[in-house]
Formats: sequence, C-alpha cells, structure tokens
Amino acid sequence: MNYTFYIKKFKAAAARLDKKLLRQKKLDIATGITLDSVYLKLYNKEWASNSKDPMSASSRIFFSIWVNDKTIQQKKIFYNIHALKLRHLKGYSISSRKFAEEFRGKFKKNLSQWENVSIDFGPLTLVEGWKELDIENLETIISGLANNFLALEHLIGDTLRLFIKGLEEK
Repeated sequence: MNYTFYIKKFKAAAARLDKKLLRQKKLDIATGITLDSVYLKLYNKEWASNSKDPMSASSRIFFSIWVNDKTIQQKKIFYNIHALKLRHLKGYSISSRKFAEEFRGKFKKNLSQWENVSIDFGPLTLVEGWKELDIENLETIISGLANNFLALEHLIGDTLRLFIKGLEEK
C-alpha cells in the first residue's frame, strides 16, 4: 500500500470540508495511519473521556473512513461510527448496548443516505459500511462520506442527552 499517496488524498479530502460548519458542530478532523490503515476521523471532544487527548481516550465516539491493503484489494473504502467503553464517559450513565439501540433507532431514518451500510454489530460499532473505491474520485468519496456524517452527527448528541447522569430513567 502506498501510504504517502493515500495520506495525501485523505488530507486533501479533509481540506474540502466546511471549517465553519465543523466549528459550529464542535467537530475536529484527524488524518493519519493506524493499524496499517490510512484514516480520516471526525470527533467531538465532548464525546471522549479525555478531552485533551480525545483520539486515544479510553471512552470515545467517532466517525472514521479508512483504507488498507485488504480494502484496496476488495476495491472498497470503509466507514463506521464507533462508540468505545461509553460506561466511562464522564457525566453520563450509559450502557453501551442501550446507547447503541437508541442511536440505531434514530439512524434508521437515514439508512437510504448511506451505501452498503449495516447496523448489525455489537455495541462498539454503531454502523459500518463501504463504498466502491474509485481512485480517480477518492477525495470526493471521502469528503462525501464526511459530509453525510456532518448531516447526522446531531444524533450522537441527541442520544447522549438521554443518558446524562441524574436524568436517566430509573
């Protein structure tokens, strides 16, 4: 895998995103390499147990788009929304399974906007899907997926509000 090529494409796609909208939604972007994959991640520091280091916080929620040798061989680019160890998220009383159930109930109304998406996972992967990998249009594909997430990121906040400590159902 040509990491330099893919990092360049992912960074160019990140540069296409509306910075004003990202600020309004309190979202940050990260691109890089992890687990032999090149990625773009969108996240809100408030969705992490450690706002100073949200990318490695033990408890966090984020949207990710990635490629690696296996996905490239399959001619696919993958995306997902992860929710890791939500029981440790400060200010909330969350069961990961209950959060996943609530989030997916809201997300189902948006299924038609996502290609090859599935919600049939355990509580860590809220949704996952893929698009056909088209190298000529890679930046457009990545920025399109990110923009799809920007249109529904509020569902994460809406779901989190259901679990604010002291407000959860007894």
